[in-house]
Amino acid sequence: MAKNHNLAGLFFATVSVLLWGITFVCTKYLLRSFSSYEILFVRFVLAYISLRIARPAVFTLPEKRQEVYFMVAGLTGVTAYQFLENMAISYTSASNVSVIVSICPMFTALFLQLFLGEHHLTRFFNIGFIIAIVGIALVSFNGVVEFNMNPKGDFLALGSALCWGVYSLCIAKINALNLEPILVTRRIFHWAIVFMLPIGIFSLARFGTSAPSSPNLEIQNGVSVILDPAFNAFRFTNPLNWLNLCFLGVGASAFCFVAWNIACDKLGTVRATAGIYLIPVVTIIFAFLALGEKISPMGALGSVLTIAGLFVSEIKKKS
Repeated sequence: MAKNHNLAGLFFATVSVLLWGITFVCTKYLLRSFSSYEILFVRFVLAYISLRIARPAVFTLPEKRQEVYFMVAGLTGVTAYQFLENMAISYTSASNVSVIVSICPMFTALFLQLFLGEHHLTRFFNIGFIIAIVGIALVSFNGVVEFNMNPKGDFLALGSALCWGVYSLCIAKINALNLEPILVTRRIFHWAIVFMLPIGIFSLARFGTSAPSSPNLEIQNGVSVILDPAFNAFRFTNPLNWLNLCFLGVGASAFCFVAWNIACDKLGTVRATAGIYLIPVVTIIFAFLALGEKISPMGALGSVLTIAGLFVSEIKKKS
């Protein structure tokens, strides 16, 4: 029974990591037409609608005070995590961001140990973390050494990783309530969208909506957009834009967040979160297959080290 439990958890975690690894390529395409905030908002509105259609039942909690877990999860794991990561990329390189954000498993282990009394920061976990981070760095740069410290961008990326650690803590608390995963994820997305609205209002108030002389999209710090009306109409009628948005919303958000919550429940939050190490590996492979981007020897070595680090961090599970 326990073996089937682990297999189910590994399946859901693997599918989530695979789809999340592809999201970077989809987002890169959509950034030609949309701002990072628009992609974020439309993505999770589509995700919420799809979950509402899949499971329209009314969501109720045993105790009203438990709602705070869902509020904090929506704020940290969706709104803040995604927004800080996108903002970080506007100040520093994507390679820097991908390496720093990959610290998520360490924050998760630390928070669960501090607040829930779980013991995850073992020798093997720490050694595996170091090996994986070195591998992720090699994968992220993929033969182009461009690590330049940019305090503003790097701290935003660190804040993003910190937010995922808080989200993981909330998920551990929520899973202990034994609620239905789809309803849980739907409620988290509800609060995420609520917290996204002030960002959009601030964006419009600060940057306005007047059109520039060029029909191209103008993005300031990844937040607001100023568009030519004709271009604005085209981006919403382009079928490839909607294909990518639906993949991000229905596949990488609605399905993957449900699957991830199940994986955390069956494997344990820290063990599942260690799978995040593999996202840059999936991204580099998919970019090679879909976009023809080359994989350098550095990238290949990094992929091997990342996978090795993941296995080393799991040794403690067998002791």
